[in-house]
Order: sequence, then structure tokens, then C-alpha cells
Amino acid sequence: MTEPRPTIETVAARAGVGRGTASRVVNGSSQVSPGARAAVLKAIDELGYVPNRAARNLVTRRTDCVALVISEPGERLFTEPYFAGIVRGISSAMAETQLQLWLSMVQSSTERDRVDRFLTREHVDGVMMLSQHADDPLPGKVLASGLPLVLCGRPLVGPDIPFVDADNASGGRLAAQYLLDQGRGRIASIAGPQDMSAGVARLQGFREVAGDDLVEYGDFSEESGARAMAALLEREPAVDAVFAASDPMAFGAMRVLKAAGRRIPEDVAVIGFDGSPGGRHSDPPLTSVFQPAEEMGREMTRLLLAQLAGNQPPETQVIVGTRLELRGSA
Repeated sequence: MTEPRPTIETVAARAGVGRGTASRVVNGSSQVSPGARAAVLKAIDELGYVPNRAARNLVTRRTDCVALVISEPGERLFTEPYFAGIVRGISSAMAETQLQLWLSMVQSSTERDRVDRFLTREHVDGVMMLSQHADDPLPGKVLASGLPLVLCGRPLVGPDIPFVDADNASGGRLAAQYLLDQGRGRIASIAGPQDMSAGVARLQGFREVAGDDLVEYGDFSEESGARAMAALLEREPAVDAVFAASDPMAFGAMRVLKAAGRRIPEDVAVIGFDGSPGGRHSDPPLTSVFQPAEEMGREMTRLLLAQLAGNQPPETQVIVGTRLELRGSA
């Protein structure tokens, strides 16, 4: 005869706790002491307990699934370290729960409509959104549906929505001030898109220190940084420093500067924004404003889990600090 499948009662008995405590651990509740949680998880592992999700979901009306929607093409998710860092942070925080992550990249209106139809209580318990633009209707639609929602990035317009963001303006100021302190006289900026809060805030911080006469715009991608750098050299051949609002744009700028015969940093200093690992291996290594992407992902998850548990976190707007990491390009 086969052994009977272990039940929640079996788990509770093995762990030496009540059934309710064991159930709260299985359901991912935070209302359990660390010791009890450890005992229950150990019992689950020893017994090979598998919750009956289908039966439980009929009672709780929960799907045990949350969505992460990234409003960028899929290739950027896999090539730009910022996105990978956010996803790693979310995944590490969710590993401590029973929740599953549903990931979607949204680029076209057709994809947006498809995702909009999916984001209902029948499919997911909550939503996190990354890289949203000012004209994106999805945050408002999710909010209207009543689903818990957390954004990565301060919303530029619309209602108050819980969000996690880097101190982008401070990062722009740090970069500009450092370049001024190094005696650079013609400092330019390759700004990010102005329909995104990060693009607006990084440029605002830069302008507060360095002024605003030498600015070109990109979309955070490497190719857009290359195009902007070429335009800056045409406008002002004497430019001697560049702050790019993302590391990929800084890499594109460095490529154009080298092709134009400019030495980095002797002729032109370059600072990026992200602090991505690739910057340590560029030629020269890229000075960059570091933003803790993994921490941001973990904080997003924390805010969403609090909503799912019916708790109101003490803060719904989390700003994480930035710092300047000095390397060879500046």
C-alpha cells in the first residue's frame, strides 16, 4: 500500500504547532513567529507535504500568482542589468512565500490589451509594474479593478499608487558636481525619456548643478546614447564631460567618442547611471551613479505582500539612496 499523503494536520503535529499556525505558514502569512515558521517549513520538507492548491483557492479566492509587467521589449530585459537586478530582487523576496511570478513584457497596444484582459482577480492576486511611461493606461486600469498594485518608479501623473524608486535627482546632482569639481567646463547630459520619472528626475538633478544648455535625449538604450553623443559633438566640439542617464547610454557615448578620436577621460569624462556590473569591464571602466536594483525589487515585493496580507505598510513611497562609484572614465 502507498503511504497516505500528508495533511496540514500531519505537518502541524510534526512541527509541534497548531493547525492554524501551520496553515498560516503554508499560505505565506507574516503573522507567524520565525521559530514556528522554521519548524513548519522543516516538517513540510521532511514529510513532502504538497498543499491542495485547487481546493484552497476555491475557498480563499486567491490564485497564488502575482504579475510583473515590464513596459519594454523583451530583449532589453535580458540585455540591460537594471531589469535583471529588479527581477532578481523580486524573485529572492518571493522565494520566501508560496507565490508564483507571472512575467510579461509589453511593447505594443495589442500586447497591452492582452495583458489588460489578463490582469483580473481570476488570474492574479496583485501586480507590480516596471518602466511605465506617462501615457500608459495600465496602472489606472489595474487600480480601478481593485487589484493591489506597486510601481517601480514614481508615477508622473495620476492617482497616488505605492511605488519604489531610486533617488534619481540626487544621483544627477552627484554626477554634475563631481564633474565640476574636476574642473570640467563644458558638461553635457544625455537625458532619459521625459515621459518617465527617472528620465525627468535625473535631468532635473543634473540641471540644478550644471545648467541646461548642453542636453540631448535618449531612451536609456545604448544606440540612443550613441546618437545623442554624435549630436552633442556636432553642437559643441569642445565638450569635455558627459553625464548619461543610464549605463547603456554611457556605453554608446563612449563608443562614439572613441571613434571621434577623443580620449576618455583625458579629453572627455563620462559618467553613467545604474552602477551595472558591465561598467567594471568597459574600456575604460565606467564611473557611474549606483542604484540598488535588487533592493528596489525586494522593496516592491514587500509593499505588495503587505497589501495582499491586508496590512497597510507604514510607508507606501520608498526612495532608496544612490551613490557615485568612481572608475576610470571620470
